[in-house]
Amino acid sequence: MLLFLRWSGVAGVLAALTACAGSLAPVSDHSTSLRRPQSEYREVMAGDTLYSIAWESGRDYRDLAAWNNIAPPFVIVPGQRIDLYPPSGKETDRQLLPASPPSSPPRTVVTEKPPVRGKTTVEKSVAPPAASRPASVAGSKQVSWTWPTHGQVLEGYSASGPNKGIDISGRRGQSVVAAAGGQVVYQGGGLRGYGQLIIIKHNADFLSAYAHCDKIYVKEGNVIKRGQKIADMGSSGTDQVKLHFEIRYHGAPVDPQAYLPRK
Repeated sequence: MLLFLRWSGVAGVLAALTACAGSLAPVSDHSTSLRRPQSEYREVMAGDTLYSIAWESGRDYRDLAAWNNIAPPFVIVPGQRIDLYPPSGKETDRQLLPASPPSSPPRTVVTEKPPVRGKTTVEKSVAPPAASRPASVAGSKQVSWTWPTHGQVLEGYSASGPNKGIDISGRRGQSVVAAAGGQVVYQGGGLRGYGQLIIIKHNADFLSAYAHCDKIYVKEGNVIKRGQKIADMGSSGTDQVKLHFEIRYHGAPVDPQAYLPRK
């Protein structure tokens, strides 16, 4: 009888641990991007935006809009079917482009304008990289980036692995800021493993995401500035306090540290 009670206790503990493990996605699962979604379509649920579905499926939001005849401002409704592949079964020209921009993206530099009425004004401009770029990338509007928070990089970007961004350490309540100016196109907790997530559209080419947030200070549709506080760091959807940060170009994850200022 005593042996049975001891085994029952052990079994109970194991069951509890299994349940807890099942309530959280694996630490690295939050950054998985499916370049080839298993399902051919996705049914819209409450809280979804076209941008969040594109992010989840590893697609460019413009492709999803084109395949599903959705015009700007890309309004979708619960129950709507979103096809994740082109009707013809063939990839679009945009998806035939390189999965990411050049390995040496342009960085922000400071230049001086000619004096005006005795004053010298300073503006930020972008110096192109020495290497030649594809026309599609060379013609895209550039973005000036800043670090979204302070802290040590716990885990870096992995092109062939599960982490499609970087994880930055910090304390609960630490400020998270927009890495570049843009518009909030998603804010919620509907993407598995990201916890409370913010997605910002910077231009037609670049989007960024801020995961595992605690308190959030922006809403979908808000236009925000580079360096503006958007959230507090937290641990939603993961097992420790940190910020998971991603940058995507044409729907494809790229290495954030190739764009952020060097520390």
